[in-house]
Amino acid sequence: MYQKQGMPAYKPGLDRILKFCEYLGNPQNSFASIHIAGTNGKGSTAHMLASILQESGYCVGLFSSPHLKDFRERICCNGVMISKKFVSDFVSRHYKFMKVNALSFFEMTTAMAFDNFRARKVDIAFIETGLGGRLDSTNIILPELSVITNIGRDHTGFLGSTLKQIALEKAGIIKNDTPVVIGSWIPETRAVFEAVAGECSAPVYFAKEPLAESIYPLPLKGRYQRFNEQTALKVVEVLRKKSWKISSKSLTNGLSNVIKNTALRGRWELLSHSPLIICDTAHNEDGIRIVAEQLAEEPLKQLRLVLGFVRGKEIEKMLSFFPENAIYYFCQSSLDRSFPIEELRELTQDLYESVYYFDSVKKAIAQAKKDAHQRDLIFVGGSTFVVADIL
Repeated sequence: MYQKQGMPAYKPGLDRILKFCEYLGNPQNSFASIHIAGTNGKGSTAHMLASILQESGYCVGLFSSPHLKDFRERICCNGVMISKKFVSDFVSRHYKFMKVNALSFFEMTTAMAFDNFRARKVDIAFIETGLGGRLDSTNIILPELSVITNIGRDHTGFLGSTLKQIALEKAGIIKNDTPVVIGSWIPETRAVFEAVAGECSAPVYFAKEPLAESIYPLPLKGRYQRFNEQTALKVVEVLRKKSWKISSKSLTNGLSNVIKNTALRGRWELLSHSPLIICDTAHNEDGIRIVAEQLAEEPLKQLRLVLGFVRGKEIEKMLSFFPENAIYYFCQSSLDRSFPIEELRELTQDLYESVYYFDSVKKAIAQAKKDAHQRDLIFVGGSTFVVADIL
């Protein structure tokens, strides 16, 4: 399981998932789909779009990862998680096939999602890639359109060390004669997308630059959501051209009710008012940079940072975005591949004047709350799994 193990659990390639889905009767062909890849923003964009289509009266599937509290978050239909019975029955029924063919956790889960969406007769499903695009298990669908939210440096051990290499891997979800929406880009990555789209005769659409403030009552308050919102709006524009019925009212309601409709959590989520406690799942260089910029603009007496990380991330680079005068509460999440707290101590103990270390997120947040003034801000993040522990 990649969420727990990292690199040893990653099995690139499509042969196993194609074989499994053929054995299941190719459930991925029984519903319309939209395929979403990108370094950051996949989850938020997918949840916005699922909410919009749900408000439009469609039965909407949503396959996302990782989960925060419950495995079943990964497979939802109109905001309702897959049932425990479906999960256990699916595994029991197909256990022998999955074991004999050495399927990865993500391959099993992807096929389970497709089978569940067929059973629930969804009209359309939003399918997030797990990692990359070209060799991702989800890349066997023939979608209505493809979406690439952005390109940043993450999972470089799998996808390449340059933005151009990473963009090429993500561009692997672009299909022949199938529109693709690009959320954000730089000249280097735009050239990759245009070249691949040209080879596939795929119409390519670029989202607009984000506005200073959303014109919709979006409850997601992270600054980065303005990029995701523009990506979602461009997708809606293309879907309308393809005769999907999405009214202006459904668009507005979908964005304003995204949390209510999809149970999206962990995105600049407010946990407490006094002191102000905010958590966010940003977990790589680009995501942390934007979060740190937004924190710098918050009115506060003292910033307290409860941070933990996983192995394989550029921790020193991410920490460089946070202010030295913050008070740091470093911790280790319950995830197996968390960056050990003793190694984190060695890495950071000479960097900050006020710094503390804890072997759990629970202990770190308890101390931060005990120390905090009512007008302080406590931020919890650095890893999706630190946020999972606090939730």
